[in-house]
Amino acid sequence: MRPVLIGAATLLVLASCGTSQPAGTESLTLTIAANSISGGKNSESANWIKQWVIPEFEKTHQNVKVLFQPSGVDDEQYKTKIALDLKSKTGADVIDVDGIWVGEFAQAGYLKPLTDVGGPTVDSWEGWTQIPQAVQGLGIFDGKKYALPQGTDGRVLFYNKNLFKKAGLPEAWQPKSWQEIIDAGLRLKTAGVPVPIQINAGTAMGEATTMQGVLPLLAGAGAEIYTGGKWAGASQAMKDVLGFYRELYTQGLSDPKLQQEAKGRDKSFAQFAEGKIAVLAESDYFWRSVIEPKAGVAPMADRDTAVGYAKIPAKQPGAGIRGQDFVSMSGGAVRVLNPFSKNPKLAWELLAFMHSAAATKAQLNGQARISSRDDVNGEVLTADPMLKFVADEVLTITAYRPPLAVYPQVSVALQEATAAVVSGTAPDEAATAYQTKLEGLVGGPANIAG
Repeated sequence: MRPVLIGAATLLVLASCGTSQPAGTESLTLTIAANSISGGKNSESANWIKQWVIPEFEKTHQNVKVLFQPSGVDDEQYKTKIALDLKSKTGADVIDVDGIWVGEFAQAGYLKPLTDVGGPTVDSWEGWTQIPQAVQGLGIFDGKKYALPQGTDGRVLFYNKNLFKKAGLPEAWQPKSWQEIIDAGLRLKTAGVPVPIQINAGTAMGEATTMQGVLPLLAGAGAEIYTGGKWAGASQAMKDVLGFYRELYTQGLSDPKLQQEAKGRDKSFAQFAEGKIAVLAESDYFWRSVIEPKAGVAPMADRDTAVGYAKIPAKQPGAGIRGQDFVSMSGGAVRVLNPFSKNPKLAWELLAFMHSAAATKAQLNGQARISSRDDVNGEVLTADPMLKFVADEVLTITAYRPPLAVYPQVSVALQEATAAVVSGTAPDEAATAYQTKLEGLVGGPANIAG
């Protein structure tokens, strides 16, 4: 960040949290921080804050001045800056953060539950009734609400209807078990489809392996990677996940080389668009940004008619987390309150306003994107049946990564386990090796569920 911006940020910090405002006619000051900047990173978000949020909020709070503290840096740099602000009990009143940072910041004492900061009115906010309980989970840690979720996403199975027709499979496909996925893959293989099923594996795919593959499958086996203060080790659920991966490769349903290439994920996108991959596990990002007919990175002119989408099934009906038949995983950003704000109740009013239906629609600015609010999704997603499908049927069954500092290292261990299976290692052996690595990361077997 340039020195002039550092100076500006310092002034904003002082105005927001450094001193209390004197009584009388002088206005109160609130500050919003986000890793967005006009003309740069997340420019649309920055413009929304400056051009809509601030003037609209100030209209109804005439004694309040709202300032914006922009950043346009790498996510880790932004995270470090926010952590330092909170550690020193300074910083903006309302702060944008990645949902996966919430638990880490809470454990460090940098964040407190929303009700602890904003007061009892937090619980009576109208927005809670519009945000599905599963989506609220993005901002929940240890059972307490620390943040309001912004937009989110969901993982599904995309499939090529033309290839399905060639294999004699139904156009409206919804597998109800892992075995039904395998069965469909075998029919596609018989029909000559080069790669019947692509579920990311290995370290080259990075976090996409964990989020698009391991964690949804683990949820489908009835487990989460972290719950009740313990991490999932070499449990039967983990062995089931690795066993499913192994079956994909022993049956010749997936391409092992694709999982090892540096740009394997990008190549899988291109192969799906070219009709070489029949089933692909991905987030709705794939629909709206990858195979989008006009501006996608692997555009499909016939996307709307040729591409189907289905929920990810549990291993078998009822075997998923919470007894679910279908599962998903989601990610996304959240907004939190600075627990050291000099005007905490007013800061909550600003945060709630930023997540109102009107503000959410203004932020979307006519785009078909999934928000955290059901009322907004019901209005803005009517023209996009895929995104509406995710909002209506997937977000209600979704789950999230644990927002803890060690999670990225655990994720790599999971990726390595899948890579071992793809290379021929037996699932039980790969699970045991994963457990050994996990013990070293999380402080021993006492922190691991069997």
